[in-house]
Parts: sequence; structure tokens; C-alpha cells
Amino acid sequence: MPQKKSAIKRRRQDEKLNARNRAIRSKMATAVKKVDAAPADEREQALRAAISVIDKAVKVGVIKKATADRKKSRLTKAASRAA
Repeated sequence: MPQKKSAIKRRRQDEKLNARNRAIRSKMATAVKKVDAAPADEREQALRAAISVIDKAVKVGVIKKATADRKKSRLTKAASRAA
């Protein structure tokens, strides 16, 4: 356990940020799964929602821009292949 006041605060902040990052990653994974499971007529809407969630993850710094671009590209490609 940290002893210094600054280390205690840093740990508290790290736990809060870690929880936020995990929640965002989980939301991202759920959105991707919804695209895969969506029927053909709802796939486009689910794809737009997933891309939005991925872009928001980049905005808050959970994933890098290149990672998001790769995920969006693969997801779009898979969705169009399944249609």
C-alpha cells in the first residue's frame, strides 16, 4: 500500500480511470458483437452504432486512432460480406 499522500491519490485516480477504460472497452466489444448478431435489415444501423462507440473510445484515449481505423475497417468488411 502506498504511504505518501501523492501515491495514495495516484492509486485512487488509477483505479477510477481503469474502471472507466474497462467500461468503454466492454461497450465497444458489445457493439461489435451486436453487429455480428444483427439480422441483415438492422446490420447497417448496428454498424453505425459500433463505429460511433469506437470513435468515442479514441476520443477519450482508450484506444489509438490506427487501432480504431483497423477495427472499423474489419467490421465494415465483415458486415458487407455477411449482407
